[in-house]
Amino acid sequence: MKKNKIILITGTRKGIGRSLAQHFIKQGALVIGCSRGEAAIKNSNYKHFALSITDENKVSQLFNYIRNKHHRLDVLINNAGIAAMNHSLMTPFTTAKKILETNTAGTFLFCREAAKIMRKNSYGRVVNFTSVAVPLKLEGEAVYAASKAAVISLTEILAKELADFGITINAVGPSPVDTDLIRSIPSKKIKILLSKQAIHQMSSIQDVIRVIDFYLDPKNSLITGQVIFLGGV
Repeated sequence: MKKNKIILITGTRKGIGRSLAQHFIKQGALVIGCSRGEAAIKNSNYKHFALSITDENKVSQLFNYIRNKHHRLDVLINNAGIAAMNHSLMTPFTTAKKILETNTAGTFLFCREAAKIMRKNSYGRVVNFTSVAVPLKLEGEAVYAASKAAVISLTEILAKELADFGITINAVGPSPVDTDLIRSIPSKKIKILLSKQAIHQMSSIQDVIRVIDFYLDPKNSLITGQVIFLGGV
């Protein structure tokens, strides 16, 4: 990773997003992060926006800042997402809407706005987050899996639409990672999930970072529209 890369990461208040931000800051990148809460990182190379990724007006303000301050955006990592484990018959419609709006519509909004800046410099790297819940077709995660399946389709189609602008877009699907999102799920359900993978263990944040570093490597400029699932599905 070259120094002074401009990297935008969603969901940087905790978990994978915060670790990603810290990882790239250490490499000399200028990181812009966002979450619904205030910043959890204090560093001169970090700029935070408190917003919902589905708030189009505030998202536009974020991208206007990038456009006016930096005149370019090199990398977008769509990490922010929410989940809920419930039988379909027990899932409130408000919950379903919130999951789809955040995981799918929010990812689309950031991809669209990032591409508008990236195309002007004929360069960009986008990494989206999907989930092993999609190929494993996990019971109790119908809406969540549907939202992440949509992210895969979005990634594959945008890869074709954006290729002529020098933009690659790929996705990573971690097996469960020890974050707040997973800690709220009963351990019995996590064990059942892991038993369905080829490798029966959780992903570490470093496992996820290594996949993202692979996608961002300038040598891998022909890799686009791809999905890497961790754990073997």
